[in-house]
Amino acid sequence: MIKSLFFLLTATAASAQIAVKADLLFPMTGDLKPIKNAIVLCGPDGKIQAVGSNLKIPDGYQTITAKVATPGIIDAHTTVGLSGILNSPQHDQEQLDKSAPIQPELRAIDAYNGRDPLVKWIRGLGVTTLHTGHSPGTLISGQLMVVKTNVPSITSIKDTLAPTSAVAATLGKGALSKSPGTRSKAIALLRAEFLKARTHATKIAKANDDPEKDAPPRNIKLQTLVDVLNKKTPLLINAHRHQDIAAALRLREEFGFDLILDGASEAYLLLNEIKAAGIAVIVHPTMARPYGDLENMTFTLAAQLYKKGIPFAFQSGYEKYVPKTRVVHFEAALAAAYGLPQEIALAACTLYPAQILGLSQKIGSLQKGHDADLALFDGDPLETTTHTTHVIIDGKVVSSSAK
Repeated sequence: MIKSLFFLLTATAASAQIAVKADLLFPMTGDLKPIKNAIVLCGPDGKIQAVGSNLKIPDGYQTITAKVATPGIIDAHTTVGLSGILNSPQHDQEQLDKSAPIQPELRAIDAYNGRDPLVKWIRGLGVTTLHTGHSPGTLISGQLMVVKTNVPSITSIKDTLAPTSAVAATLGKGALSKSPGTRSKAIALLRAEFLKARTHATKIAKANDDPEKDAPPRNIKLQTLVDVLNKKTPLLINAHRHQDIAAALRLREEFGFDLILDGASEAYLLLNEIKAAGIAVIVHPTMARPYGDLENMTFTLAAQLYKKGIPFAFQSGYEKYVPKTRVVHFEAALAAAYGLPQEIALAACTLYPAQILGLSQKIGSLQKGHDADLALFDGDPLETTTHTTHVIIDGKVVSSSAK
């Protein structure tokens, strides 16, 4: 009897179907314009079944109403899950290892803690997907990954949307210590490491072509950089000063890897060059503190990138204070106050990061067949007085208390 009841409850939960009824829905498709009095039907498989303003809600669906609904918020770059809510190096700070300046082999999946209260906190605010991993602070600090905020533990790479989404690098004062001590030494070290990786790749190719030749020993550090050189994995370079951004562009030109600029506080000085290079920018948090390499930042950077036609997205970044993270759509809100259109600001924390990460066929917009990830609000998502009322991931309600 108990077993029968258990299976009945499990089957009922698995087959739950949800209809979201919103006064204003931002599906983030087409021209990005919102739809009034819209409905989103979420199927039992965790996918979106239909989106529209004239839909009939079938029998058996749980209906949830909202003033405003958007796709689940995507944080384009964070360390949440590696950096935790306690702000204690002894307990929950895994985002940066300073034992060596170049460590591309360090994997985010090996340190991620989806049960950290910080993950739950941002999930309750509508953030459904994280591009998270090792933080800026060394020349190459490790790998990033993409994971949803409802994943408590990564027991398989299948638990992620992308187990290795980028390799994180840093140029500028934030990466300079005893070695490297200067910007020139930093670039020299990076160039030398990429040349080693290129040689390693050549030896592997020759061994594959000639059975009599032995392949070089497996080297996870060099293989990670080979994947960057082969454009299997992009290099995400955190650079704020104009000379560091220029150095990142030169490295890309020399080695031909896919580049994502991160931070880029002084990108407004190189808009033409960034546009010509055809690369995307993950903008520094709009409300970051203007000191050090960020002292020349501007609230208008996102608007300038948008006007120039440069792909960009918002991030929460990394902060050295409790609770160790910003909230990405709060950063978008301030950018909207400084000249960025509302629908573009919302797209830059939903659709645009999904496009930059190569995941726009699954997340970032509300359309048939996409993951049923939604954030529901009792007002404008870009207003600080607005509450997140519900959060849905893969068609299941993961938060229903207003925050």
